[in-house]
Amino acid sequence: MSTDRPFSLRGVALAAFLPTMLFSIGEGAMIPLIPLVADSLGASLAFAGFIAAMVMVGELVGDIPSGAVVSRFGERNSMIGASLLAILAVLVCIVAPNPVVLLVGIFLIGLATAVFALARHAFMTSYVPVAYRARALSTLGGVFRAGWFVGPFIAAGVIQLTGSTTAVFWVFIVCCLAAAVVLMLLPDPSSTFASAAPGAPTGTTVRTAGEDEAKAETTGLFATIWRYRGVLLRLGTGAGLVGAMRATRTVMLPLWAVSIGINEPDTALIIGIAGGIDFALFYASGQIMDRFGRMWTAIPSMIGLGIGMVALSFTHDLPDNVAWFIAVAMFLSLANGIGSGLLMTLGADLAPATGPAPFLGAWRFTADFGSAAAPLAVAGMTAVLSLSVASGVMGIVGLLGAGVLWRYIPRYAPRHPRFFPRER
Repeated sequence: MSTDRPFSLRGVALAAFLPTMLFSIGEGAMIPLIPLVADSLGASLAFAGFIAAMVMVGELVGDIPSGAVVSRFGERNSMIGASLLAILAVLVCIVAPNPVVLLVGIFLIGLATAVFALARHAFMTSYVPVAYRARALSTLGGVFRAGWFVGPFIAAGVIQLTGSTTAVFWVFIVCCLAAAVVLMLLPDPSSTFASAAPGAPTGTTVRTAGEDEAKAETTGLFATIWRYRGVLLRLGTGAGLVGAMRATRTVMLPLWAVSIGINEPDTALIIGIAGGIDFALFYASGQIMDRFGRMWTAIPSMIGLGIGMVALSFTHDLPDNVAWFIAVAMFLSLANGIGSGLLMTLGADLAPATGPAPFLGAWRFTADFGSAAAPLAVAGMTAVLSLSVASGVMGIVGLLGAGVLWRYIPRYAPRHPRFFPRER
């Protein structure tokens, strides 16, 4: 990155944080209501869970080509393109005559989210100096959680005004349009803070550091997974289980609300308040990890998520099941918030000092695999057994995940990490 001109965090942050906030507000408004929309189209509870899982499946599939997309079209253009793809996907959801078409639209939203997420990460890599990067990435994570906090409250208001759950999908469309407009209207950081490589002909298009890193993260992804299979099979399994529990919480709460008969505005309101608890803890989590080590957020977070899911499984048929649902939703958000930034931090700890991008891509894919697999497992168990059994089983999975992290974090990522993966 060129330093010909003085760096302005404010100038770059606006282009990175504001579009991210808008995109995540739209997601936060729409995604918790997917099971309710699927239910209104005639989907069974299990199939509604399967449809909701398509967001995570789409993200997992999108992880593979997203690096090439960002490398070819650039960070800003990729975020604009992802926003437009999300708009197309939401329109498919709005006109969906049946649950299958809704499923296709939700899958496309997952693809768009994968490209947008990698592009915004590459954007920060390109234009934020190392001295500012940790703070910028931490703030980026907080901005995403803030969007998921605000989105459900907007959804609740829209449902109250219109009486239609599908109307909430237009919130996502407006947010994506706004994100694209912001990206197009703000000055391009590449013309402000970066320049062509020394000796390059005038007018030559040179990829930024973030574009190169994005491509490296996804080129030869499966070969990289095989190369680092030792650490990925051990601590990577723990990361996958963290992703699984987070995704289970995202899908389980709206499914449970449908199952016990909570209406759409109240569901959005409860999930929004829970999102506020989650958002409030992102900075505290980073402070705990930096001061005491990764274990002090990883283990409490996974134990909390596990206990919360197990507890929820016993409340479905209780007379005060709504009150129990609210209490458990808040507890799960507390547990999830304590683990904010854990996966990104562990990935940074483990990545080799030279050429970390391929390992980070493999690490992210491993976590996203867990995020995609868990909701599918929840849908399958709900179809064969019941939602309560699915909640209980996933709670046990969370407790097992805590054990995996307890075993391997001290080995691979102690308080002052010294381990760098080697070929094995």
